Amino acid sequence: MLTSLQNPLVKQIRKLHSTKERQKQEMFLLEGTHLLEEACAVNHPLTALCCTPQWQAAHPLLWQEASSRSDRTEIVSPEILAAIATTIQPDGVVATLKRDYIQTPVPTAGLVLALETVQDPGNLGTIIRSAAAAGATGLWVSGDSVDLDNPKVLRASAGQWFRLAMAVSTDLKATVQQSQQQGMQVIATLPSATLTYWQVDWRKPSLILLGNEGAGLSPALAAMADTQVQIPLSPGVESLNVAIAASLMLYEARRQMTYQ
Repeated sequence: MLTSLQNPLVKQIRKLHSTKERQKQEMFLLEGTHLLEEACAVNHPLTALCCTPQWQAAHPLLWQEASSRSDRTEIVSPEILAAIATTIQPDGVVATLKRDYIQTPVPTAGLVLALETVQDPGNLGTIIRSAAAAGATGLWVSGDSVDLDNPKVLRASAGQWFRLAMAVSTDLKATVQQSQQQGMQVIATLPSATLTYWQVDWRKPSLILLGNEGAGLSPALAAMADTQVQIPLSPGVESLNVAIAASLMLYEARRQMTYQ
């Protein structure tokens, strides 16, 4: 059992709390039973798996399955588990995974999201959750958005993180242009638009552009859209949360594709 904070593996995992170290090590953290179950459900390989004796005893089948997918397994004390987790009250298990998800191809078909400078991990995780639930085919984030593998993003996705093709775009304008060339219509949300989001034919391959929580979409990206839409708001309401806006459009697209 690992009980020392000076253990090399413990030190390595603790460093993954920071964006810089996740990028440097090309690894990220997975915390909690539910996320581990989802990773195993899609056969995602693990690089290291750490749990307390209590967690192992309570989840023998999941421990066995996850262990078979992991390069290394360790039983750790509750104190060590608390040190390597980012949550205040971890439930007893932490794993590490390679960052090779960034190479997952996002299709230029179906229903795809492109997010510009989204900063809040809770928003990004919620968008991922809604996109997976609505049957979206993929998601792009700009390079200056919050990390896709930020621990809070994974938790906010409620496990759906593993079920959506996602990638970081180093040039979101080029990504949008490529999508257009492949036949996708590009839809941007702007408060000044005259069309509402339900007036779009979402049965066509579509790319939804969404911007920063405070500033919205940059003028350059908004100008690239084939169609600009608004989400009607009651008087006195300035805007919607970006994750709510994404969910409304995703489910209007799902409604049209299912019932029209």
